Amino acid sequence: MKVAVIQLAYGDDESVAERTDRVVALVEAQAGHDLVVLPELWPAGGFDYGRWSERAEPLDGPVATALSAAARRAGVTLHGGSIVERGTPVGDGDHGVWNTSLVFGPDGTLVARYRKIHRFGFGEGEPMLMDAGDELVVLDVPTADGPPVRVGLSTCYDLRFPELYRRLLDDGARVLVVPAAWPMRRVAHWTLLGQARAVENQCVVVQCNTAGTHARHEMGGHSQVVDATGNVLAAAGAEQEVLSIDIDTAAVDIWRRDFPVLADRRLS
Repeated sequence: MKVAVIQLAYGDDESVAERTDRVVALVEAQAGHDLVVLPELWPAGGFDYGRWSERAEPLDGPVATALSAAARRAGVTLHGGSIVERGTPVGDGDHGVWNTSLVFGPDGTLVARYRKIHRFGFGEGEPMLMDAGDELVVLDVPTADGPPVRVGLSTCYDLRFPELYRRLLDDGARVLVVPAAWPMRRVAHWTLLGQARAVENQCVVVQCNTAGTHARHEMGGHSQVVDATGNVLAAAGAEQEVLSIDIDTAAVDIWRRDFPVLADRRLS
């Protein structure tokens, strides 16, 4: 499975339209990959809470439409990071706003939507402005040289909650994708937790973080791809960078067979 991780850098001086054009060009340059991944909330700004409302859009909004077209032109499955989705509130007191990941197939069709379950902010930020998702998402991603690969979705702060990844594992995930807007001051947690999720679930973990500085927050970068043994296969620095890597997904099954720790689980 050939994967491209686009560690996008941005600041406060770029419009959403300009950033979207730049992202589309980056995605289209990854033709030949099976899966391309973008970071969390790149259109709205991961910490730019004050602009989220004006930058929220429906699932057929301008950013989603541009990503769909980019996936189709590149012929890739595109994990679009996430947008601030505006829709119809589900319950009383809900905002009708979610931190939503969109995945587009090689033909540009929306094949998956994941609304972030764990909202970051300790009562501020996301918890005040967004609703929590409540559905796990695992999908089959087609590959050029083999069978489809089961991929589980999560977002940023979700990485701190291992029970989520156990559920994705039980739904058949062999690759776990984590787009993020993770700040530099806690970047050591970002890399450590990604390795932990890989080791404990015997899955490949694909982490795509943001670079640059926006809303006075220096972003952490250091995107990485970790194999099912915890070995870091590819790692980015602190600036904008694209990681391109061929993942041997068959190695996941071999490792699970040779070191069958998951068979010894006692609690569910």
